[in-house]
Amino acid sequence: MSNPTQKRDAVCLFAANMRRLRKASALTQEQVAERADLHPNYISSVERGERNISLRNIERIACALDVSMADLVTAPKLPDKACHDRRNARNDEIGGKPPKP
Repeated sequence: MSNPTQKRDAVCLFAANMRRLRKASALTQEQVAERADLHPNYISSVERGERNISLRNIERIACALDVSMADLVTAPKLPDKACHDRRNARNDEIGGKPPKP
């Protein structure tokens, strides 16, 4: 991952997977935060793709969700529309071209 777009995509991928897995487990962000011993605001910002999360916290969140770390960083079959929309909006703001699908 050498360019900023790839790095941003990784953050969005993690955020989308985390939200999907949390909802599949019927957990609130507060419950995940408590189980992971992290602040609820931190969990919320991670799910919004606003944090570049550490491996230590990836491990904590994976344990809280009872999933593997790989489940949180592996691409799903379909892209997350919210991250795709945010990425395109950012590209429009800076005059860049959106990435090809």
